[in-house]
Amino acid sequence: MHQNWSLVMDFLWLSLFIGIGVFFKRKVFFFQKYLFPTSIIAGFVGLILGSEALKIINLDSVRLGSLVYHLMAIGFISIALKKRENIHTRDIFNSGVYIVSIYLIQGIIGFSISLLLVNTFFPDLFPTFGLLLPLGFGQGPGEAYAIGYQWEELGFYQGGNIGLSIATIGFLWACIIGVILMNYLIKKNKFTVDLDKYTAREKIYEEMDPGELPLAASLDDISIQLFLIGLVYLVTYLTLLGLNKILLPLGTFGETLAQLLWGFHFIIGTLYAILLRVIFNQLNRMKIMSHEYPNSYMLQRIAGGSFDFMITASIAAISLKTLHYYMIPTLLITTIGGIITIIFILWMTPRVFKEDVFQNIMVFYGTYTGTISTGMALLKQVDPGFYSGASDNIVLGSGVALLFGFPLMIMLNIPIFGYVTNQPIMYLIALLAFFVYFAILYFILYKNRAK
Repeated sequence: MHQNWSLVMDFLWLSLFIGIGVFFKRKVFFFQKYLFPTSIIAGFVGLILGSEALKIINLDSVRLGSLVYHLMAIGFISIALKKRENIHTRDIFNSGVYIVSIYLIQGIIGFSISLLLVNTFFPDLFPTFGLLLPLGFGQGPGEAYAIGYQWEELGFYQGGNIGLSIATIGFLWACIIGVILMNYLIKKNKFTVDLDKYTAREKIYEEMDPGELPLAASLDDISIQLFLIGLVYLVTYLTLLGLNKILLPLGTFGETLAQLLWGFHFIIGTLYAILLRVIFNQLNRMKIMSHEYPNSYMLQRIAGGSFDFMITASIAAISLKTLHYYMIPTLLITTIGGIITIIFILWMTPRVFKEDVFQNIMVFYGTYTGTISTGMALLKQVDPGFYSGASDNIVLGSGVALLFGFPLMIMLNIPIFGYVTNQPIMYLIALLAFFVYFAILYFILYKNRAK
């Protein structure tokens, strides 16, 4: 009987790329000296050997993109289910506000440039072209393609491909410029990396802590962790399915919002995982539950493995063919957007966080130029075990960002409405709304900053 090996082969090829990445990391001095993440090396190995370059291995970018989509959620849910002794709620809250402020800065820059180009050298350019910058840099190829493709129905020629192009350039900013930035900051003694601080607490082998399931239990502990992750992900899927049915009848606005929510699946999964963690904590305090079912050690390993494969797959899935469409506007918007993102994150992060500043800089920069996968890759170089507060900030803060990001989702529809109804004044109203909302978020961060 012929079996479908497609998904398995994707996993096997990614495993091979990671193995090659480990070899290069250990044997090539350049990669060791400049702290190149192994998973990023593995991803570029896959990109070179795959269908976009040497064509030695037939990789399906759609399937790889699907793997990235789901592994992201699994990694986030795993981290959110971990037990935490001390949660810095101020940092988590500030992270959520900070995330949305980065989106706004990128949206303001991208939208302003596209409006300038429309009124000067590129009058036929789709007015909301520049709004793909925060989607491509912050959300990644999936979200940027989905929204760009949706805009094609309104007249945006090759909108989906443009979204992929911007996301691809974002990956280059995250992977190449990110590594350069990391080494520059270390070399200039702006920040120091004490790897011992973040590896000393990592267990070499699993120890059974009091209250955990016995190692000889009838159901293996790893199966319990996978059950919990699967349960949270199932509830996430059912929630999105329900919201989809509610929003689709609302027309263009509902369709856009529904698409954005599917792109934020990992955040919704994180919120459900946090809720489940709170329930477990309460049941333990009330002595109703005697065992600690979520195992933080195993959840950390599942998250780490998910992110390694996710990073490798996300880079191997990059489409190089889409870069030639609208080359000048794309390069202009992404170059200025990338520079402003670096400046803003370097300036703002020390004002938002007082601890693990360097770790937070790297994870926020990597995430909001590439995706969460590249953010985690850069973080792993300066915090291999994800023990600093940076991983919690980006994961748990994303849940807060969903709340503060909801008004931004509505604002994204204003210029589209203006285009459809032929009211260019709506572009300026949307731009003004972005500025006002950014000022509000900055005020919140200023008032809530760590003293």
